[in-house]
Amino acid sequence: MTEVRVLAATGMLGSGFLESSFARGVALQPQVIACDAGSTDGGPAYLGAGMPFFSPEAVGRDLRLMLRGALQLGVPMVIGSCGFGGGDAGLEGVRDIVLDIAREEGMRFRAALIHSEQDKGYLKRRLAEGRILPLDPAPDLDEGVIERSAHIVGAMGHEPIAAAIEAGAQVVLCGRATDTSLFAAVPVMRGAGEGPAWHAAKTLECGTAATAFRKRPDSIFAWVRDDHFDIAPLDPDSRCTPQSIAAHTLYENADPFLITEPSGTIDTTRARYEALDDRTVRVTGSAFNKANRTTIKLEGAELAGYQSVIVAGVREPFILRQLDSWLAAMQSRFADRVQEVFRGRVAPGDYAIRVRIYGRDGVMGKLEPRAAELGHEVCLLITVTAADQKTAKAIAKSFAHFALHFPIPEWGGLISGLAFPFTPSEMDKGPVYRFTLNHIVVPDDPQEMFRTELLEV
Repeated sequence: MTEVRVLAATGMLGSGFLESSFARGVALQPQVIACDAGSTDGGPAYLGAGMPFFSPEAVGRDLRLMLRGALQLGVPMVIGSCGFGGGDAGLEGVRDIVLDIAREEGMRFRAALIHSEQDKGYLKRRLAEGRILPLDPAPDLDEGVIERSAHIVGAMGHEPIAAAIEAGAQVVLCGRATDTSLFAAVPVMRGAGEGPAWHAAKTLECGTAATAFRKRPDSIFAWVRDDHFDIAPLDPDSRCTPQSIAAHTLYENADPFLITEPSGTIDTTRARYEALDDRTVRVTGSAFNKANRTTIKLEGAELAGYQSVIVAGVREPFILRQLDSWLAAMQSRFADRVQEVFRGRVAPGDYAIRVRIYGRDGVMGKLEPRAAELGHEVCLLITVTAADQKTAKAIAKSFAHFALHFPIPEWGGLISGLAFPFTPSEMDKGPVYRFTLNHIVVPDDPQEMFRTELLEV
């Protein structure tokens, strides 16, 4: 029976793992060590600005241990969605950290950098051919959206990763990639069952998120075979249960049984989960249904403007009783003040003021079922967005003072209705981004959208 052993260092590169857990994983002699490094969960700024989520120190700590383990065993190390957004800037940032570690420790290896940032000309051609399609509820796409996007990436499947390993790369650094592709590539290459390989990959992708009563980010291990896989955490005090493994198919998926990948669909409809002991689970019955075409998900982000932020507290019961109308009147009246300050140079459509009310519905907005229950105080998070930082800051400065003393009908004199926890009350947030694409491309070949660069380190 084929057996491929896979070590997932942690659920997110830079989030950490216990050295003792990782050492236990290395002792089990995995044939690949992998870790995801990105997501859209943090919003569009990381792709749009090419900025990392974790610090270089946090990422470097994890990478150093992973590199040592992979080189000790002589097996591939695969990192996906480098730099969080998976664009070229993120990929190059992780590359530089790897090169620094290799230099410090005298390491030698062949590395592959797989770029996932997309050429706009290529995308416009595919769009004209009708081969870019929206994922519901995304709108139809036009060339203007492609052109405005600061960065666009495609989420690669396992094929470019497998090709890099076949070319002799021991360290594979990927741009944006599906989380599962990192963990499925080697088991599929080595002939394990595709159903178990892909379902195991889905379970491994978030590290110990698939354990019961998760304590912290940590390492997890899978044995992938022809018709099943076994999975267990590497901290002796942690455990997997049939429920915790089955429940992970619900995570970030619209369908708990069918999970779409670039080359097909993971089908867990007939999967069965059995406890082998108090820490290990065996999964049988998983399937992988190959698609008749490859589909690559696109993600893009564009600059939405520049932002300043004001944080203020309100405890005055007269204001709280009429909070919505008070804020609405404030913003309506402030529009006149903007015209006074800028003498008509800033039109109403040139800026946006948004107020989130924490303590009522700041987290869930219109979906909050308990919005009618108002406590004795709320926090207002006020954002001012404009085309440039200077304008956003100027508007925020005026708005903070305007809001501080905005009257209520019940009080005839001057009031101070807000409490500012910071001085100055406004803070510059800098550039802000919004997502532009949630679409798929239908390429001729699963590797044509990804460029691989080999390095001798």
